[in-house]
This record gives sequence, C-alpha cells and structure tokens, in this order.
Amino acid sequence: MNNARFYCDGSWLNGAASLVVLLIAGALAYAAWTRSKRSIQVGALEALRLILIAMALFTLWQPEWVRTIEPTNKATIAVLYDVSNSMQTKDASIETSGGTSGGQPSHSSGGELTSRSKAIELISSKDQWRTPNENTEFVLEPFSSTSDAQSGTDIHDAMQKCLDRYPDLRAVVLASDGDWNLGQNPNAVAAQMRIRNIPVHTLGVGSQQRLPDLGIASFDVPTFAVVGKPLRIPFSIVSTINADKDIQVEFLVDGNRFAEQTVRVPAGGVGSGTFEWRPKHVGDGKLTMRFEPEANDSVADNNEQTVGIAARQESLRVLLIESYPRWEYRYTRNALERDPGVDVECYLLHPELGELGGGRGYLESFPTDEQLAAYDVIFIGDVGLGPQGLSLEECKKIRKVVESQATGLVLIPGIKGNQVSLMQTALADLFPIEFDNQQLRGVGASRPGQFQLTESGRSSLLTRLESNDTDNENVWRSLPGFYWYTAIERVRSGSQILATHDRDSTRTGRVPLIVTKTFGNGKILFMGSDGAWRWRKGVEDRYHYRFWGQVVRWMAYQRTMADGDLMRLFHSPDRPKQGDSITLQANAMSAAGEPLQKGTITAQIKSPSGRIDTVQFQRASDESWGLFTANFRPSESGDHQVTTRCVETGASLESQISVASVQRERVGMPARFDVLKEISHITHGKSMAIGDRDKIVDLLAEMPPPKSIESRFQLWCHPVWGALLIALLGVFWASRKFAGMV
Repeated sequence: MNNARFYCDGSWLNGAASLVVLLIAGALAYAAWTRSKRSIQVGALEALRLILIAMALFTLWQPEWVRTIEPTNKATIAVLYDVSNSMQTKDASIETSGGTSGGQPSHSSGGELTSRSKAIELISSKDQWRTPNENTEFVLEPFSSTSDAQSGTDIHDAMQKCLDRYPDLRAVVLASDGDWNLGQNPNAVAAQMRIRNIPVHTLGVGSQQRLPDLGIASFDVPTFAVVGKPLRIPFSIVSTINADKDIQVEFLVDGNRFAEQTVRVPAGGVGSGTFEWRPKHVGDGKLTMRFEPEANDSVADNNEQTVGIAARQESLRVLLIESYPRWEYRYTRNALERDPGVDVECYLLHPELGELGGGRGYLESFPTDEQLAAYDVIFIGDVGLGPQGLSLEECKKIRKVVESQATGLVLIPGIKGNQVSLMQTALADLFPIEFDNQQLRGVGASRPGQFQLTESGRSSLLTRLESNDTDNENVWRSLPGFYWYTAIERVRSGSQILATHDRDSTRTGRVPLIVTKTFGNGKILFMGSDGAWRWRKGVEDRYHYRFWGQVVRWMAYQRTMADGDLMRLFHSPDRPKQGDSITLQANAMSAAGEPLQKGTITAQIKSPSGRIDTVQFQRASDESWGLFTANFRPSESGDHQVTTRCVETGASLESQISVASVQRERVGMPARFDVLKEISHITHGKSMAIGDRDKIVDLLAEMPPPKSIESRFQLWCHPVWGALLIALLGVFWASRKFAGMV
C-alpha cells in the first residue's frame, strides 16, 4: 500500500517573508511596466522575472514528493541451533533456572541433566515460537562446520549466511555451547549486525566446568617398527576426576590382545607409561590402546585409540671414525656389529702409527661422496683436524650429508681433546655445545661421576633403558660411573640436554653430558663422557647395547621412512594431522649413485577419497646435496598413497603417509558462554541460559511490526530543477539584451 504527499520544509515566518518578497517584486515589476507605457515586451520580461523569483523562493522551501511504502515482504527472525559433536555432552538441563540471564547453566537448580542437543530440541520447532505479527516469520536452521572435510563449529559462517540470505532479517536467536573452533571470530559478523540494527539473542547450553572424565591424552606410535626389534611406545591418560584411579590398560595388535598394564592416574592430573612391542612379521598393522570406562567417567568415546604402523626389515649403515682404538670405540663397535639390523664400517686413523687400521669392516680411505651418502649414522670419536685427522674438505662432506641427506651424527670426544680443533671447520655449527678452551683435554676425577637425567631425558626414548619410569631412573642411578668428562662452557640454543653430571657444575648449571640437536635434516647427539662402555659391568651388554641401538635407530628414523635404490623420501611432521602443512623431502641419486644436483621430481598423492594431487619438488638450496623439497596440505584424514618419480633417472618410489584426524569437537569439554555473551553485547541483544528460553520467546513476540519505508523525491536539489532555473535565467538575460535594456 502506497501513500503520496507533497512536503515543504518551511515555517510561517518563512512563508510571510516569501510573500513580502514576492509582493515587493510584483510592485516593482508593475511600476516598470507602467513606465514603459505598458509595453508588451517589457511586460513579458517582468513576468519572467517574477516567475524566476517565485521559483527561487520555492527552492528555498526544499520541496519534496514523499511516498510511504508499506513492506510487502515478511520480516525474518532466524533461530540458529548448534548440532556439532560437542552438543552430545550430557551436562544440560531443560528446567527453567528461575530468572537467570547471565548465561549460566541452568542445571544448578537441580533439573535433570540431559545432552546439550536434547536441550536445544525445545527451540528447534516453530511450534515453540510466537510470531509478533502477520508480517514476521521464523526460520530455524541447524549449523556446525563449513564442510565435511573439517568437523567443527563455525559460528561466524552460520551468522554470515543468515545475514546474506535474509535481507529483511530483524533478529537472531543463537543456541549453542559457544565452542567455536573453525572459521573467523564471530564478533566480526556481530559488528555487521549491529550496524544493521539486528540484535542477536543467545541461549547458552551446557556447563562451564568440564565433566569428570578419563581419556587418552597421547599414544605416540611411530610410523614404522623393525621386525624382531623391541619398540617402546609412550602413552598418557588425563583425568578430570577428583580422585586417584588405577586404570587397567589393554594393548592390541590387529585386534588381538598382546599386553596389559596398570597405570596410576592422579586426581585431576596425568598418568603415563610405556609399553614394549616386538613385531614378528613384515607388513602393515594397527595398534590399539583402550581401557574400560570408570563408574563416573562421563565420556566413553575417548577411552580407545587405534593407530596404523608398518613393520619392516632393517639394514642400517653406520660409519665409525676414530683416532685411537680406545675402550669406548671398541665396545661401541662390538655393540653395533652384534646388532643384526646394523652394518658397521670403521675409519681408524692411528695417527701415531702413520697408517690406517685394517681388517674386516675397515676402510682404506675416507669414503667418496656417494659412499658417504649411503651411511645412516656417522660416529666421530677423538678425531681432530690435520694430516692425521680429518681434512677441511672431509668435514664439509660430513656436514653436507647431515644437513641434506638426514644422516645422523654422534660426537664422542676423548681425553686427548682432538675434537676441539673441529670447531675451526664446517662441522663447528653442528656441535650442540661450546668447549671450555681453558680445559681442552677435559676433566678427570678420582671419584666416579654419575649420569643424572633431566626432565627431557626422563621422557626421551633415547634414554629409556627400562619400560617403567621409576625403574628407568633407578637404572641410570645405578650405572657404573665415569672418571673423565669433556669440559663444556655452555650449551648452544636450540639444543636439548638429556643428562647432566650428578655433582659438577659450570657457570650455567650442571655439566651437560648427553645433548641432542637438529641441524638441517639430520640429528646430532653429543656424549660428553667416554665411559659408557663401563655400563656392561655386572649386566654385560644389556644397557650398553640397548642405548646405542636406540641412538642409531632414532637418528636413522627419517632416512628409513621410505627408501629405494636411487631415491629416499621422508616427511615432517612424522605423524601429520589433517590440515597440517607437510614438508616432503626427497634425496635423489644418479644411476652412478651420486647425489643429483639438478632434477625434476614429482609426487602423486592419492587421498583416501580417491582424489589425486600432484606436487613438484624444488631443489632445497644451491648448497644442498641431492635434496629436493615440496609441501602438501592434506584436507582428509587417513592413509595417503604417495608415488614419487624422478624424470632424469626414471626412479620411482611407493610410500604411504598416515594423516590423523583433528578432534576439534570433543564431548565433555566445558561450554564457552563468554563467547555468546560477547556476541549479544556487541549486537545489543540478550544472553540467557537455555532454561530462560521463554523470556526470549516473550521478548520476540513483543517486537513491533516492521516500519514502513518512505521514498522521497527532492525536487529542490534535483538536477532537472537546477537546469530549468539556469535555462530561464539565460532566456531572461538574452531577452533583455535583445530589447536593448542592458
């Protein structure tokens, strides 16, 4: 329905003034016409002058043509209710809280607890809402995540779609637990709604305190294990129950139970442990950790976790570089040679004899580039720089294979202090420590020292000599001591100290004895004492062999992820999650076994849904040695099949990357009413608990009908009106000129 009227913005004073001006102008015009003896020409000009004056006065009144348009489209009130996975948490009440409007959970009044989704059902039907008038309608829309690929809650997207879809949106009711974990901050779209005067009333569902729960916090399974070798897997269980619990944890391989362990989980804390598994056959399998829910365990779906793992045969290549056949060298060599998964070769310099050590497994010269790149781990003992040690060029080659080929490096200095001279070579950056130049040959003592594990050492798999934390620490305390250690000034940044001296200190703390570091793609371990061979006392090879076997496998882990004849592929992180950026790194060799300097390498990645992505590798850097890198971001969880090819050599490598799903939505987590309050505050809406839903219903039912729309045609400032005035003024002026009156 349209109503039109003419409107002028003028008072009686303006009207009187205009009338006086018009009368004076008329009198003057009449006098001029009379003086001209009533000339028709002068009369016409004076009449035109009066018209122009009248039009100018009319313009000053700001005349408008106003049309009132009643709305034909119905106004919309949108009800958005959360249906994400977190809404399955059973901590909500459907009872009225008795007037609370602060967004607190209403079950504090003693109402029966139910799931958050069940509580929201009360508002997910149009029958629950009363329309304020016939020109307003309700729309009800569920929301959760933006796509199936990423499960979560996107409040911003739900509100933005509502704003875009309904141009006549008058108000929004948002029922949720407030746990948004996808998309942009909902406050951004709330600001848009405030500008358009659209209030958002929020209904909070759930409790702001976490439910009592026991769940798996971590289950750190590597991507592969070695057939016949023990694999130690750490795990932890988190508790929000206010009592200590003894949890019986089961471990299964491919669905078959193989181990059981009791874990003490403190009240409101974390209980951890380690279990050992020795794969018997080559192939892919599944490891499962699970435990039965306790009586007051509110969430049962986080008590079990299954992870894929591949069992492989192993053949690691290790190079030992040493000057003198000291005890540490001899026993380390014996430990690695007796390991069936390790092939050992030695480069023994014998500087005082002037000739290299010989025999089975001894090299007659320093390895060539292609031979050096084949080693998974390199040990450097009490070796220095010079004619009877390593040359500058040989140090550069070792640095290259560590940085580009992911070769591990173990540094074991000795009492002669030869390693200090390597700080003048390309290997200087690889050391995780700074030597004390005042004590180049180290520190000796008549009383044996002991290794003391740091916090990092207690949780590291490298220093895990027993599966139980308490037993492991007791073993380290009881190991035979050492009578010499390297004098260290400080530990470099980016390094991790696993063990220190139990008594002696430097200016920065206890003397570090076992320190690790990452350099490029390689891992480095510094052993500050050459007394590990003494660990055999009373227990023979048990701990000595276990320690060095773990070190070698830890360092070679990346290189053995996927290995072929002319190509090797490894990735980081080892256990990527959905949406992570995965760095793929390929080591490519020529047909002659030399690292490629230039090459075209591609990888086809097939996701679990069948989608195929192709990524192109780039050379890592001008100084890289056969290393090529690429990046990939998986949008799906599950096993991704990777086929890597090199155009120059025709080499092809098949591998698999397991991508874990991201659990953004977890049952049992506390509701976030602060998010809902902020949205309501920004939009000038109300924030209440789900039990106060009737107040929101009444509030919306009392909303006034939509306002009519006024359409104004402003004549006084319209271009046509201005053009007409100018045109008439031009005619008036030209006519006066023509009549000879100017």
